[in-house]
Amino acid sequence: MKLGVVGLPNVGKSTLFNAITKAGAQAENYPFCTIEPNTGVVMVPDERLNVLAAMYHPKKVTPTTVEFVDIAGLVKGASRGEGLGNKFLSHIREVDAIVHVVRCFDNENIIHVDGNVNPARDIETINLELIFADMETVTKRKEKAIRNFHGGDKKSGMEAELADRIYQHLESGKPARTCEVNDEEQAILDKWFLLTTKPVIYAANIAEDDLGKPEAEIPYAEAVREIADAEKAEMIVISAAIEEEIAQMAPEEKAEFLEELSIGQSGLDRLITACYKLLGLISFLTAGEDECRAWTIVKGTKAPQAAGKIHTDFERGFIRAEIVPFEVLAENGSLAACKEKGLVRSEGKDYVMKDGDVTLFRFNV
Repeated sequence: MKLGVVGLPNVGKSTLFNAITKAGAQAENYPFCTIEPNTGVVMVPDERLNVLAAMYHPKKVTPTTVEFVDIAGLVKGASRGEGLGNKFLSHIREVDAIVHVVRCFDNENIIHVDGNVNPARDIETINLELIFADMETVTKRKEKAIRNFHGGDKKSGMEAELADRIYQHLESGKPARTCEVNDEEQAILDKWFLLTTKPVIYAANIAEDDLGKPEAEIPYAEAVREIADAEKAEMIVISAAIEEEIAQMAPEEKAEFLEELSIGQSGLDRLITACYKLLGLISFLTAGEDECRAWTIVKGTKAPQAAGKIHTDFERGFIRAEIVPFEVLAENGSLAACKEKGLVRSEGKDYVMKDGDVTLFRFNV
């Protein structure tokens, strides 16, 4: 899973990136500090792995990971190459989803490129640049489809009609992901790699003093929530400054600090949870003396394809999957106890994997 962290200059984007990845990206008080994208790989926290490790005492424990890419700050006119626009747009094409950091705090010591804080305007600035870039892409796709249609390819007629509809939707200021399409049209759309079809999580970056308050008491954050709900996007409230503090703490100190703040989870944990939900992801687990490991798959994946995540031979020679839900294994204390009670299931090729399935794949190549 590759997530692009985007936002206007000086919204706290690189500060947040530093905090969640400890990758040491620059975070200075001037625009375009980030030119080449910084990349950081973060382990996905999963308490279930700790339980399995205590059970199996494996040689290693391997959580699944998320890759964060800190992309250059965007300004008005990026779709025409202003600022670092072209680089921004090319980098954003390569990610699975967008984490859009929105400034929701006042601080006279940190310059705002437009002079004052206004989340709705800032979101519109970035969204419009992505829309303008997509309008150009759709126009080119339509021209190509028309040429192919005149060349005798009847399917291209539908593609040209879809291009017209998507263009009108974009022209009205709406992202392509909110346009209703059928499965056949979606398959065409997927090949266009439009920027506004990418799922978005809005990260409302609030002042330290506002952390823990209800959203309704933070007007800036409430404005972001309204936009996210209208777009059917995810949204989390986060304080990049607090996350930076948390990143420096030892685990026990971090737990105590989060309890004091009454926020339960760190911003990173909540961000990853939101990403999983947005992209429809789940994790299954494998456990043994060599390794306890989490594997990320798309919800709805069947057992053979899940096996293929481990090794292509597992999918090719799939026989069956021996599965016990994590909660059942944890409750009974060992796989042997689960087997004795008949709690380990044998599932075939049509089994749809569930989150937390502790799995042993049987295969023969």
